[in-house]
Amino acid sequence: MDDLKPKRKKKSKKGLVLFIFILIAALGIFFYWKYYFVLGEGVKAGELNQIVYKGTFYKTYEGKLIQPGLRADKPGGIQSNQFEFSVVDVEIADSLMKESGKNVQLHYKEYNGTLPWRGHTRYVVDSIISIQQKYPQQGIFDQQTQEVLPLYLENS
Repeated sequence: MDDLKPKRKKKSKKGLVLFIFILIAALGIFFYWKYYFVLGEGVKAGELNQIVYKGTFYKTYEGKLIQPGLRADKPGGIQSNQFEFSVVDVEIADSLMKESGKNVQLHYKEYNGTLPWRGHTRYVVDSIISIQQKYPQQGIFDQQTQEVLPLYLENS
């Protein structure tokens, strides 16, 4: 008599387990693609405008780099090119805080989405390529002392 009962419960349990497994795997792949997959890498150069440590729950380092040239967001409007970025590494952030106002080249990674502990932007700076004075020091270079001696102009 027990052989006449339908065995659909076992099939439906297997189907439900398989569906849940596929759903969890799909959500995991999407989460990885959205928040951890590096969409692009590059270098941006310009004048370091600011870098600040801010946030309500997660404090992160956020910065702005002013790039040369102008752009128009609206017809008839002109504004400077700004590159907004986040910094995860504390040592890099401290170095940048000391170099505000100088010309810098920064290597960054672009992600598809933001995470609260990684910053407010999709662009995360992971290294500093170079830092240069905005205006080079003028003077005469002394070969022996390896210093730039200032120029003094005499009033005649």
